[in-house]
Amino acid sequence: MSPPRPVEVVAAAITDARGRVLLARRTVGRDLAGLWEFPGGKIEAGETAEAALVRELREELGIQVQPGSHIITVPQAYPAKRLRLDVRRVSAWKGVPKGHEGQALAWVPPHKLADYAMPPADVPVVAALTRPDRYLVTPAPEDSDEGRAAWLSAIRRALQAGIQRLHLRLPPACDRREAMLREGVALAHAAGAQAFIGGDIDLARALGAGVHLRARQLAGLRERPLPPALPVAASCHDEAELGYAQRLGCDFAVLGPVQRTPTHPEAVGLGWSRFAAMRETVSLPIYAIGGLAPADIPVARRHGAQGIAAIRALWPA
Repeated sequence: MSPPRPVEVVAAAITDARGRVLLARRTVGRDLAGLWEFPGGKIEAGETAEAALVRELREELGIQVQPGSHIITVPQAYPAKRLRLDVRRVSAWKGVPKGHEGQALAWVPPHKLADYAMPPADVPVVAALTRPDRYLVTPAPEDSDEGRAAWLSAIRRALQAGIQRLHLRLPPACDRREAMLREGVALAHAAGAQAFIGGDIDLARALGAGVHLRARQLAGLRERPLPPALPVAASCHDEAELGYAQRLGCDFAVLGPVQRTPTHPEAVGLGWSRFAAMRETVSLPIYAIGGLAPADIPVARRHGAQGIAAIRALWPA
């Protein structure tokens, strides 16, 4: 039996002049009562997402809006239904937002959105609003002093170009590995970026960095390997690994390959439909990886991705 068709829902990230985002609390008697969400509702038959958003915000909040740009579309499976949440920006409206259906409202600074308990489909929306849409994975440097210097120089240029998350991936046999990782972490932190050490939990803790867990590590861990102040990411290839990553409390996952890549031409890509089907099994923010470039970010967002992770497409020439 084929799975039921998802319920199509549209919501708004409404921001005021101070940059705060409006959340509404689900009322008693509804599914997931008490949780906070982005205002919106179901798209009725024959409606466009934009028309549905205008209608829902008029009915729920008493405001007249002009929907803005697309942020993310999140496919999400719940125990009794499937959902596709289409989220749009709204920065201007007429009227004063009020909870016309008895719902509480809160204007929340972006950096505090993650403090509010939300339904699973809304969690990736917070990440899409507040976290980077690209995640640089570093290539291995050439095994020479010049190669190592070039690797660090490229990291500097990537950070100057705006990269805010990077996976410092060096093979265990790399000469001066720990010293290079230490310098890479220092460069990232000086630029206000997050650095993740590939696989080495103890070294990540010692350097005050995040850790990027390999897929084969996930099943063997029973709890989050680092304290909340240090971020944790994970590489995943299927639903089981995504489930492990969520149970461990990872901050995000990287899922793929979506397409064939030059480094792994033998690996058949998931494709976007399969990516979205896996995406709906967890509420984690997820980067898509495999043959992708910044130009693919809009299609990635349409399938529930935070953005893209890449080596070649993000590494400075």
